[in-house]
Amino acid sequence: MSTSTATPPATGASTDPTNVIVETRNLGKIYRDFWGRKKVHALKSLDIEVRRGEIFGLLGPNGSGKSTTIKLMLGLLFPTSGRAFVFGKDATDVSKNERIGYLPEESYLYKFLNAEETLDFYGRLFDMPAEVRRERTEQLIQMVGLQRARRRQLKEYSKGMTRRIGLAQALINEPEFLVLDEPTTGLDPIGTREMKDLILRLREQGKTILMCSHQLADVQDVCDRVAILHQGDLKELGRVQDLLKVQDVTEIHARGLDEKTKQEIKDLIARSNGELLQMDNPTTTMEELFLDIVRESEQRPGRRGGAS
Repeated sequence: MSTSTATPPATGASTDPTNVIVETRNLGKIYRDFWGRKKVHALKSLDIEVRRGEIFGLLGPNGSGKSTTIKLMLGLLFPTSGRAFVFGKDATDVSKNERIGYLPEESYLYKFLNAEETLDFYGRLFDMPAEVRRERTEQLIQMVGLQRARRRQLKEYSKGMTRRIGLAQALINEPEFLVLDEPTTGLDPIGTREMKDLILRLREQGKTILMCSHQLADVQDVCDRVAILHQGDLKELGRVQDLLKVQDVTEIHARGLDEKTKQEIKDLIARSNGELLQMDNPTTTMEELFLDIVRESEQRPGRRGGAS
């Protein structure tokens, strides 16, 4: 697959340079051993832009350079070559981090604190007044669905609950730019859907989001544009709907057709020297089926569906 950088703006985004939140120019990172010898070429000449108001997906298998890219953007690592800019500032300028929220792949939180104490602690790090901290803590606990566990110590939290409080912590400073590293890790299907819905609501509130994941379904569901990395190289860049579109196949959806009409459609395709690949009822996804069954079960307890 060839790299494409000439892509139209995503929904809610703009190609105006003033609306570029993140820009990388020929960004590269080489990890070296104790003797200075090249050990791993983790990132090679990365050129991407993250535009204001979009959800940008950073996609790739383990070891593709996703985490290295995030650390370079946050100023946690120094590049070997090229530069990264966030809010127009060099990524090594730590002052920009006041406008960023970060959910790492593994949340390193104080296990002896509860949810309220955790958010209050991080609010203090941003010098937020006590009244603002209380209000913000209440909003975030409601947002991530931890009302019933707000006073339980984090050491008693499941991995999914830890993920939720980690997201709340990333939002405590009301960031303009949110970096989410594997946000659905440890969540069950319902929790995953709720997390994705929350990410979409955050975009509606005007936040720009960089989402790093190897969960293809998550990226497909929420991202406007994606960059696909493999072994440190940028392999593809573009809008999700454009990258997923199969150009040489035409899809027609219809309902209420009788067998005679279906046969006429088949005959028309044959007369046009086309090839009928499939004519069948559409299928849903396992995620949608599972969620529908759970929702119906909650609305009608005890009812069972038929088996085939």
